[in-house]
Amino acid sequence: MKDESRIEKKGREKISGFLSSLISVLLSFLVAIIFGGILFKIKGISPVEAYILMLKGAFGSKYALTETLAKTSPILLCGLAVALPASLKIWNIGAEGQLFLGAFAASWIAMNSQNSSHLSTLFSMGLLGFAGGAFWAFIPGILRAKLKVNEIITTLLLNYVGILWVTYLIHGPWRGEDNFPYTQFFPDNAHLPTIGNSRLHYGLFIGIFISVLIWLFLRYTRFGFEIKVIGDNWRAADYAGIPTKWYYVIMMTIGGGIAGLAGMTEVAGIHHRLQAQVSTGYGYTAIIVAWLARNHPIVLPIISFLFGALLVGGENIQIDFNLPVSFIGIFQGIILIAVLIGDFIFLHKKI
Repeated sequence: MKDESRIEKKGREKISGFLSSLISVLLSFLVAIIFGGILFKIKGISPVEAYILMLKGAFGSKYALTETLAKTSPILLCGLAVALPASLKIWNIGAEGQLFLGAFAASWIAMNSQNSSHLSTLFSMGLLGFAGGAFWAFIPGILRAKLKVNEIITTLLLNYVGILWVTYLIHGPWRGEDNFPYTQFFPDNAHLPTIGNSRLHYGLFIGIFISVLIWLFLRYTRFGFEIKVIGDNWRAADYAGIPTKWYYVIMMTIGGGIAGLAGMTEVAGIHHRLQAQVSTGYGYTAIIVAWLARNHPIVLPIISFLFGALLVGGENIQIDFNLPVSFIGIFQGIILIAVLIGDFIFLHKKI
């Protein structure tokens, strides 16, 4: 007899959102640890020794902890850039390019601010950095709203345009006097304050503040309610008179602006100049982080911190065991695949 069973999504009343998310995240990391251990074994490395070294590299000293928190900052801001449009069920895959555009715009201010005060320079850098990222996200937002162009494709492709634009500048008109592919160092008034002698800058606190602000906005305002309605059923929202198309543009633009702030905080707080390594894939990592956090702005800082630890601990084992940079990327990919499988298992049923 032919099997006519099919898969459908479970009803909201049959699953606990928090519990299923928690189990899915824990299982995802467990699967990544198991498969990572297998990869270590293949390379002839003791998995226990490797994981202990990763933990020490991320948390084993004051320096390690501040480095982890410094990595958390751009991941968190880019994660918010992905999560905010995702509340409308639109997908911003362009946080990496938006970060680069924000870094570019902020760098222009920094290189022309020798006579400005510290506060006004940083404020201008933040404002223009936000504007740079917002503009780069506005383009796919308006294309989605007006022409129904798939935002996944446009945001993804604009990543490469933004990165190549910065590459052109640092190899061309903005190349420093020592003839290497980066700009001159910014003046002191364009440096974001740090905590003590560490590289942990105030960008982390900006990210946490924005996370709380977004959570309050989505939970307690009329606009937040309308965003939830659009995310649940855009056709019903259209019928109710909610301007769904403009919400697409606005939320995508604000998300891009937050990613632009990540670029500003990196050039002002870490590098103090514009260079190709202003991001090591933070915008792409943010996609996994936002997915793991279920796009929840309060959960995002926690997941961002875990991934910051993964990056810092991963750098530690790369140096000690002479592993390729892509090894940590494999971990991230395994985690994402495990999350997708976990979501399918917990949120669907066979009927």
